[in-house]
Amino acid sequence: MRLKDKVCIVTGSRKGIGAAIAQRLLEEGALVVVHSRWQDKAEEAARSLREQGFEKVDFFACDVADQQGVHEMMQYVYGKYGAIDVLVNNAGVNKIVSSYDLDMADFRSVLDTNLVGPMICCQEAGKIMRDTGGGSIVNIASVFSQVYIGKRIPYATSKTALLALTKVLAMEWAEDNIRVTAVAPGWLKTDMNTAKDGSGGYTDADIIARTPLHRYGDVRDIANAVLFLASDEAQYITGTCLNVDGGWISYGGWCR
Repeated sequence: MRLKDKVCIVTGSRKGIGAAIAQRLLEEGALVVVHSRWQDKAEEAARSLREQGFEKVDFFACDVADQQGVHEMMQYVYGKYGAIDVLVNNAGVNKIVSSYDLDMADFRSVLDTNLVGPMICCQEAGKIMRDTGGGSIVNIASVFSQVYIGKRIPYATSKTALLALTKVLAMEWAEDNIRVTAVAPGWLKTDMNTAKDGSGGYTDADIIARTPLHRYGDVRDIANAVLFLASDEAQYITGTCLNVDGGWISYGGWCR
């Protein structure tokens, strides 16, 4: 029960990594507010968790890039539960396209969700954490925040900048007992990744061969890393990124 009675918000938690993170935090005693851009999806995510036996679940719907909506979410959680102990910025989108053909509206849309949204969430939650004794923020980055392949300018740019945001906030907010860290997932079998397989220029065999641990990651691998960083076990860790990638970033050899 490493997060017993801690109040946690997980953005983008109706499925995939976010849903796994929400469940893992609940397993460790947290009260978790799940989130989606859509009201019905947020409510459905909360209902699914309750059906699995988790009682301390709430939900909220808003666009993370909308400051007023995020402000209302944070005030709702703080007003109802008296604290925000943990924020996990997981909401994210991707766009795979040649840089020659990239539409600037798509570029801005990815940056809004993957970078502007986390900054707004950090700012709104951070003010509450500052005034209530501190907290932990975990940003979900990507291996594409540190190594790169083509056709992913919007995603890679947003995730690289998210690491900079993580480090600057960690430095600035340490005096307020707010820890800011990041987790960089490697290749996972999620709905978002599977939907992009056809246009991504790779196969399952390519990923498995290139990854030193020779498998795709599981969403629970990411959830366990987030749990650790959110908990007091990581109370002397801030401003760092934990790569959960099966060795992808470390391996610099030829594909095998």
